[in-house]
Amino acid sequence: MHIQHLEIANFRKLLSVRIDLAAETTLLVGANNSGKSSAMLTLRRFLVSKASAFRLQDLTLSHVVTIEAIGQAWEAAGAIPSANDWAEWLPTLDIWISAEQGELHHIRDLIPNFAWRGGLVGMRFRLEPEDMEDLYVDYRKQRERVEILKTEIQRLAAEGEDPPHLPLWPQSLHDYLNRRLGKMFKVRWYRLDPAQLQDPDSRTRSANRQSLSATSVALERNPLINLIRVHEINAQRGFGDSADEGHDDGKQSGGRKLSEQLRAYYNRHLDPGDSPDISDLGALRAIEAAQVAFDTRLSTSFEPALKEVAGLGYPNNSDPSIRVATRLAPTDGMNHEAAVLFELDSIGGAPGAPPLRLPETSNGLGYQNLISMIFRLMAFRDEWLKKFRTADEQSAAGVEPIHLVLIEEPEAHLHVQVQQVFVKHAYHVLCRDPLLERFPNLKSQLMVSTHSSHVAHEVEYQNLRYFRRLPAGMDGVQVPVSTVSNLSTVFGKKPQTKDFVTRYLRAQHADLFFADAVILVEGAAERMMLPHFLRKHFPFLDQCYITILDIGGSHAHRLLPLIDALGIVTLVITDLDAGSLRSAQPVQRDAGQQTNNPTLRHWTKAGGLPHSVDALLALADDLKTQQIDQLFAIRIAYQTPINIHLPLTGEQVEMLPNTFEDSLVLSNASHFSAKQARRGLMRAFARALNGAESSNNLASLLFESLRDGDKAEFALQVLGDPGFAELTIPEYIREGLTWLQSKLERKQRELLVVPTAITEVTA
Repeated sequence: MHIQHLEIANFRKLLSVRIDLAAETTLLVGANNSGKSSAMLTLRRFLVSKASAFRLQDLTLSHVVTIEAIGQAWEAAGAIPSANDWAEWLPTLDIWISAEQGELHHIRDLIPNFAWRGGLVGMRFRLEPEDMEDLYVDYRKQRERVEILKTEIQRLAAEGEDPPHLPLWPQSLHDYLNRRLGKMFKVRWYRLDPAQLQDPDSRTRSANRQSLSATSVALERNPLINLIRVHEINAQRGFGDSADEGHDDGKQSGGRKLSEQLRAYYNRHLDPGDSPDISDLGALRAIEAAQVAFDTRLSTSFEPALKEVAGLGYPNNSDPSIRVATRLAPTDGMNHEAAVLFELDSIGGAPGAPPLRLPETSNGLGYQNLISMIFRLMAFRDEWLKKFRTADEQSAAGVEPIHLVLIEEPEAHLHVQVQQVFVKHAYHVLCRDPLLERFPNLKSQLMVSTHSSHVAHEVEYQNLRYFRRLPAGMDGVQVPVSTVSNLSTVFGKKPQTKDFVTRYLRAQHADLFFADAVILVEGAAERMMLPHFLRKHFPFLDQCYITILDIGGSHAHRLLPLIDALGIVTLVITDLDAGSLRSAQPVQRDAGQQTNNPTLRHWTKAGGLPHSVDALLALADDLKTQQIDQLFAIRIAYQTPINIHLPLTGEQVEMLPNTFEDSLVLSNASHFSAKQARRGLMRAFARALNGAESSNNLASLLFESLRDGDKAEFALQVLGDPGFAELTIPEYIREGLTWLQSKLERKQRELLVVPTAITEVTA
């Protein structure tokens, strides 16, 4: 049994999304402010917190206008609506669980009909008014009070008195719910029908949530109480010196020192004084010996003081005598700052010198964070499995069959290697118990949200769920919201492409999942020089989160399904690669040449580019771009003609570059022709520029030089050139970067814009 789908609606940025859960670890990835934390908070609100924890700000902002309209209708003495009339904007969480027929006793309240023989069962959590009539009556009562006060204020003003300038609550239903939502609303539970479960919309990626019928009746109890155990580690773990922390509430979801966590773990799971077994006898004997020795010492030390008290007439013969005794508990030894110590290596101490130890607050936050999370995972596991019971009582009885653990941003304070180690082993820590081997029906599922590309690097590609930000106005939604893509379904039945992309991203760049845009290049030289071009000539782009991917061997087209799923602005910088079907050749017009570049031949998202070199050279700029939606667009950039003066003849000629290198050289012909390099492509290019007698002659010389030259070495020589900052960017790259900047500037504006109507209401 395991959770297969989560569908969230009307909660903050998550207007309607589906999150498919992997069998083991599910990783939520996406750019900042894309809804990952909202997804984790949704589960916390519905599965862990009480209804009073909800705030009006938890509702998706687009429903504010709807709430205002309802309030106005109520004030006009409209009919009392039912909760189903509000279904379109009430926050909901749908949980779909895959179960077998033999697990019927766990899901008896969720079975849709008597014909069910295994498969999915579902239920909906919905935040709704506890009593719609009470809400209606109380709101009208409060609004009538406000109107009476307004009338009185107007009377006082007419009589010349200065009335109080206090805000009168409530001004509207929105204002009313801002204060009363937690009191007037509660979470109810509804059974769902698996036969009506639908896939998300293929275009908008919105969840197609099941509608409840008008006759749907809420369940009397939460059927998940004995079905799912939820634990969480939130992003605010609160480590550091207590003097700097301000406070420490000690709650499970908040931060606690390691000594407190270890003491709680020991007290719950390891304490030999609580239901001891044979293995605890040694510890109990040691505690008893320490207690006797301590009692003797205390009695001797307190004897003079007790005699002095006796001299005052107490105790007399009829009074009980005073004895000093101790009661040692095993956890008392951990109730101080130095209970957890970190031992340091030292080579300066004398032989036999005591080891160097520091208290936990003196150790790095990274180690504290790592050790804390591991111990909390162990504590979650043992609490779920009821490990505080005696060994004879250990069984699956009373244990929830599903253990859902939520971790927010585990990368906090951890360096790269530790991030990777943690995410690789976290799930195994949850499953490392003999009881789980004896009872395989007990299932743990881990959900992690992260901003770290290093964490994403270590999780299987098919377990990633990508959150994408959408601007206000897109798909008819008047506020910014988010969608979720299941990356396991991106490539369909194309295992070769999927394997390539998975291996490439795991080996190179997982930061693609957190970027605002991606630039795909097909050579080492472009990859090395592009960041410098951005820094020098495009400062706006240099400040954006842009991933530059080097796809060697013209494999950029294989990333198309992934780029499409992410909906991320993409610039593809590639080479013309002109020639015949059998071999590469210098670029020529009217020679019947075709491009040999798979990216240009197969990147169909760019409108199906022609294969003819002549057609590619004549292609208009707008045909190199495809606008998929309001935010998502793709542009192809490849070499375009360049006019130069031949140093030998002074003649102005049109040159047709074939690669990035010759395009860079031709765009800066005077610079490279003056170079006196002794070796490599730099020397070959200078000779070609200075010795060419015609455009065809120069094209052939550059082509032959590039055929055998070391492009990486050339890139390093260019980067080391004192005049590098003054180089002109090849025009095809400049055009592409200018286009990318325009897209990101527009994206930045759209993601920050809130429609005027919404702004006025919330103000």
